[in-house]
Amino acid sequence: MHIITDKIEFPHLDSATQDGLLAIGGDLSVERLLLAYKIGVFPWFEIDQPLLWWAPDPRFVLYPEDLKVSKSMRQLFRKHTFRVSYNQAFEKVIQKCAIISRKDQEGTWITQHMIEAYCRLHELGFAKSVEVWKDDQLVGGLYGVDLNNGVFCGESMFAQVSNASKYGFISFVQQSKYKLIDCQMRTKHLESLGGKHISRARFVKLLNSENS
Repeated sequence: MHIITDKIEFPHLDSATQDGLLAIGGDLSVERLLLAYKIGVFPWFEIDQPLLWWAPDPRFVLYPEDLKVSKSMRQLFRKHTFRVSYNQAFEKVIQKCAIISRKDQEGTWITQHMIEAYCRLHELGFAKSVEVWKDDQLVGGLYGVDLNNGVFCGESMFAQVSNASKYGFISFVQQSKYKLIDCQMRTKHLESLGGKHISRARFVKLLNSENS
């Protein structure tokens, strides 16, 4: 397993383990995070673990044109059930993503260091948030990284009211300029919205093609 030093670099993605673990260590500096996302790598670790970097194969993504909107969700949109905003409450969104209870997960991987690191990315224009409101209360949202290359790298979402995160995600995808939404790992939630697996090589090729 590759141990990261102070140097801002990552090993070749082909050296990742079968489950996608690429490297251990390093830091969450802006420079390292930006490099990671540019080459298809992301951090993900529990609060009591060292910093872990991942490049899974296959990669779970969503092409906006493949977005699936169920009949029940279309009804919510017709009723304007929620109000959606963008980049109005980034820190609140990531904090709620950190504390929301998730099935089969103890604790959180969104540590205070993660929150501070992604808030720095947001301040520099690289991290974006989607907020979902009900009666002026923040009830759902999501955040991720945007390197202005046509790919949005989704990080996490939360919902305190049924369907709030789906509502925000669908709104975001429908209005977005992105050619690809990186979902990182498969979930039934994202699969129901049209997400699918592609190879890591295909994902990296798309990242590179969007940069050109």
